[in-house]
Amino acid sequence: MTDPSTLHASVPEPPSRARLAWASLAALLVAGIVLVTTVLPAEFNIDPLGIGEALGLVVLSGSGSSVIPIRPDGLIAHRSSYRIDQRTFELEPGEFVEYKYRLEQGRSMVYSWTASFWVRSEMHSEADGAPAGTAEFFEVLDEALQGHGSYVAPFSGIHGWYWLNEGDRTVTVTLHATGFFTTSTEYLPGVAPIERDITATPEPGGWRPYF
Repeated sequence: MTDPSTLHASVPEPPSRARLAWASLAALLVAGIVLVTTVLPAEFNIDPLGIGEALGLVVLSGSGSSVIPIRPDGLIAHRSSYRIDQRTFELEPGEFVEYKYRLEQGRSMVYSWTASFWVRSEMHSEADGAPAGTAEFFEVLDEALQGHGSYVAPFSGIHGWYWLNEGDRTVTVTLHATGFFTTSTEYLPGVAPIERDITATPEPGGWRPYF
């Protein structure tokens, strides 16, 4: 049978009021240190001791936009996704094709095109309101098999390529382009211009009818 006096002796004594007071004081001290060194710098941009800046916590505060310098150049944001286009043209000897994208001033695109044999290639643009038949040329190649690059429209208008097959065999020209264009127009000899809306985007539902 268990001795009741033994059970009573095994129960620990409750902490004294002095120990509780010191424990509470220590907890408050630790909480205060955390508040001053981490919470205030990170959440409120208040760093009286400079520890938050040394730890890199100041930039996490809600007023970070005033702390981090923002460059005005380099990034041009748009309200809708970029478009994706791919075209293939078969050119018989002596035939040509013009293919141009609608780009507003400052809008950009990247492109790659290849030809199965030598072609004459011209990259040019026609500004809105310019006299008919006038264009600004950016590249003229007498003989080319390919072209790759990026382009930023210096003005609003149509921007694209002219390819002429000056050889004696059929040539296939394939164009891949990605950019903030909205439409394209294809010009073939003896045919009315063909206009297309470009709605392909990098993800389903990404197309928007505005920029």
